[in-house]
Amino acid sequence: MPNNVIDSDSKKRRDEGATPFAAGYGERSPEETMKKDDQFYGDMQKHIAISAIGPSALRNQGSAGVIKAAQEHLADINLQIFRTKNEGAFLRVLDDQTEVLRRALPRAAQNWGAARKALNLFLRGICYNRFLCEKHGLALVEEWMEIPLDSMTAASLKRKATRGDLPQWPGLNGLTPDVSSKFQALAKQVASEQSISRIHLDMRLWAEERE
Repeated sequence: MPNNVIDSDSKKRRDEGATPFAAGYGERSPEETMKKDDQFYGDMQKHIAISAIGPSALRNQGSAGVIKAAQEHLADINLQIFRTKNEGAFLRVLDDQTEVLRRALPRAAQNWGAARKALNLFLRGICYNRFLCEKHGLALVEEWMEIPLDSMTAASLKRKATRGDLPQWPGLNGLTPDVSSKFQALAKQVASEQSISRIHLDMRLWAEERE
């Protein structure tokens, strides 16, 4: 069959609104290939909750069930609540959800610091996932997200601080909102100097420690 006949037939099918797949050419339209349902997004959120809160994330927090409890809670959290109009509103939601997560942990592990670290690790994982980030519009709040704090991150920040600017690191068990805010303020300053958001700073600090 002459090529011009095939081309004419293809054009006719396109003009009639048929997709290549429907026309029998074995290809799917972008809408057909990229269709995502609630299960897809739910599975992805659960995967991030489990991978972000690994065995080392909440080590020595007083209960063997703390990791599983954090994972299960974060797998079901409503991500839409983090989409706020300003930093103050975002941080209020972050504080509220830290407390909700803290109460969801086993009684022996209900530490504010552990809950805050788990939540920040999870949000960083969401930030790095284009599907969930786009679905919930969370790129808008990336610059307000916090760096996940732990002993290594705190030590790196203290080395960058002027003597006396930061308090002694109390460990996750002893971390309070006031102490956390001081480390987060310095993290924001350091990240700004490097033209990145502080949610990404621990990646930079991790790389620096290994140079």
